[in-house]
Amino acid sequence: MKVDELIAKAKDGLETRMVYGEPYEVDGVTVIVASSVGTGGGGGDGRDENGRSGEGGGFGLSAKPVGAYVIKDGKLRWEPAVDVNRLLATLGAIAVAALFAATRLAKLKYRAQPAAGES
Repeated sequence: MKVDELIAKAKDGLETRMVYGEPYEVDGVTVIVASSVGTGGGGGDGRDENGRSGEGGGFGLSAKPVGAYVIKDGKLRWEPAVDVNRLLATLGAIAVAALFAATRLAKLKYRAQPAAGES
């Protein structure tokens, strides 16, 4: 398969329906899930000094849930997906930064105080 054929086939698979799932209904509630989709790809070809040629390529796809539209009693609402691991990592980074800042501030205050017996 040539690189341009690989990329064309991969692009054919990326349509809007991949971002929004098929609606499904349970007990009168309709749910439509939504995902954030990212793609990337590349390829190339070359020829060496002996005239031999080669080509190659690659393609990547990633998707993560971002939430769902929920339709109940004729009303539409958005329910975001919460990435607990990312939330905890962010809160941890903020706590560490605050600890470093507090330590630095305490050292600066200590150095600014006059020594005992000085006026």
